[in-house]
Amino acid sequence: MRVLYSFSLSEQDCFQLFCIVYFFKNIQQNSHCMSIELVRTELLLGKDNVAKLLSARVLVAGLGGVGGFAAELLCRAGIGEIILVDGDCVEESNLNRQIVALRSTIGKNKAIAMAERLRDIRESVIIEPIPLFLSEDNIDLILNRYQIDFIVDAIDSVGPKCMLINQAFSRNIPIVSSMGSGFRKDCGRVCLTKLSDTYQDGLSRAVRQQLKNRAIADKLTVVFSDEPVSENILNGGDSYSGKRVIGTISYIPSLFGCYLAQYVITGLIKE
Repeated sequence: MRVLYSFSLSEQDCFQLFCIVYFFKNIQQNSHCMSIELVRTELLLGKDNVAKLLSARVLVAGLGGVGGFAAELLCRAGIGEIILVDGDCVEESNLNRQIVALRSTIGKNKAIAMAERLRDIRESVIIEPIPLFLSEDNIDLILNRYQIDFIVDAIDSVGPKCMLINQAFSRNIPIVSSMGSGFRKDCGRVCLTKLSDTYQDGLSRAVRQQLKNRAIADKLTVVFSDEPVSENILNGGDSYSGKRVIGTISYIPSLFGCYLAQYVITGLIKE
């Protein structure tokens, strides 16, 4: 008597089996192959576009609430090499919004802590942490050392921000900048636009004034929010230090980071 055996696979089991077959099929065809972690990205973007991401080198300057999320999203999307620049250290007050901020990372330099996090996500990614604030003394050394394909500017300080923007334009390196995400709580008001078209944002205004270059302002793509900020909020202070501190919420900086990552990835695969 013939006995038939039957079994069922869960959806997760089926997908893992598909990934294994797909992965080894790529190897057999001597085509560009990648780890299973990027299979779903390849299904969406296509093999050639994922290959472009894997060969790209992106510099992320500023690893706070916005830049940290942008860096992680770029890593998870398959960027081959990421240069992380930030001289700041993780503080307890960062826990409400910064992806690099954990109890275990408090006191660590953000570039170092973010590098450890990204390597834990993708073993194959090349991470270059630079635990320094950008300045006139080091910006040429950093930009000359690497052949950078794209720059993500998530710097809060106006001077270094404008310096990086000017350097990017003078070197013809594609760049996207984050404007002010503080004091905002409405996701629907966040968008990509040109610096010259921004309004109701103090950081955007300060950057325009310091750049003193209308051509750059017309060309520079930025993430910004047109959400009006209450005067009561602007005039508020910080009770524990006596200094004026910008109020933030968990989801707005991360959304800014999403827009930055989307712009970089879209730009890289269009080339």
